[in-house]
Amino acid sequence: MSEVFEGYERQYCDLSANLSRKCSSASLAFDQEQKQQKISEIKAGLDDADVLIRKMDLEARSLQPSVKAMLLAKLREYKSDLNNLKKEFKRLTSPTADQAARENLLEAGIADAHSASADQRERLAMSVERINESSDRIRESRRTILETEELGVSILQDLHQQRETLLNSHKKLHGIDDAIDKSKKVLTTMSRRITRHKWIIGSVIGALVLAIVIILFFKLSH
Repeated sequence: MSEVFEGYERQYCDLSANLSRKCSSASLAFDQEQKQQKISEIKAGLDDADVLIRKMDLEARSLQPSVKAMLLAKLREYKSDLNNLKKEFKRLTSPTADQAARENLLEAGIADAHSASADQRERLAMSVERINESSDRIRESRRTILETEELGVSILQDLHQQRETLLNSHKKLHGIDDAIDKSKKVLTTMSRRITRHKWIIGSVIGALVLAIVIILFFKLSH
């Protein structure tokens, strides 16, 4: 359902109800000046109703086919209602309107007029009820969208926190790798030094052994 169409629809329903009341009031008016004023108001209202009908038609035809068909069906009802109001206005402005109105009131009675008004009010009330139901569905859809959006934001925040945790872990692992590399270099250096010291000690021991052998040899030979 289109919110723009619903806005035009509410305006038309209010305007139609107002025009219907004014038509009934004008048909009962005996003061010509007062009646002419009401007729002028009705004419202006009918022009506004025509504009709203055209706006609803344009909005309905711009929507998707599934929604478009439903709105055009409702629009036909409003066009029929507007035609009835125009016929009533034409009857009021005809030269014999006053006499015809009095004769109709005498023949049909005040009860019929009230009955017609009641039917119009019931029809408009049903239209308003359908509009309210559509508004409730729109509000429910909005609430679901907001909840989904909040859930999406929460998930994104969790993912961001997990990303930060992984980045921190990666930095720590990188630091551990650097420490291990440094430890390997220190151990390698120490191993080289130990090996060098072993060779030095071995050389010293060999030299001492050689010196002892030479000393013993000279002593034994003399």
